[in-house]
Amino acid sequence: MLRQNHIDKVHLALGPTDLRKSIDGLALIVSQSFKLDPFSRSLFVFSNRKRDKLKILEWDHNGFWLHYKRLEKDTFDWPDGANGTAITIGERELRWLLDGLSIHQRHAHKEVLERVMI
Repeated sequence: MLRQNHIDKVHLALGPTDLRKSIDGLALIVSQSFKLDPFSRSLFVFSNRKRDKLKILEWDHNGFWLHYKRLEKDTFDWPDGANGTAITIGERELRWLLDGLSIHQRHAHKEVLERVMI
C-alpha cells in the first residue's frame, strides 16, 4: 500500500505508457528510460493514452507493489510532455492528480510545516 511519510519522491512518466506492462516492464522503463532506481523509496506513476487508467510502481523492503486505478468516467489531468521522460512532484500534487485535479493548483492553501503556539 502507499506508504505515508516514507516516500522520498513521486515521479510521473510523461506521455502514454503501455499499461499491459507489469512490474518488470515498468521497472525497466524507470531504470533505462528515466535513469532512476526502481528500488528507491519513490513512487513511479504511469498513465495510458486515454488518461483514464494509471499504475503506480512502489518498492517495499522485499518486493514491489503495483497499484492500478481505472476511472469509470472522466480522465486524469495528466501533464503533457515528451514520451520517455519523467517529472518529479510531491505527494500533495499526486493526491490532486488522483482526485482529478491539475498538479498546478493556483489557489491551493500553502502547507504549514511548523506552527508556534503562543
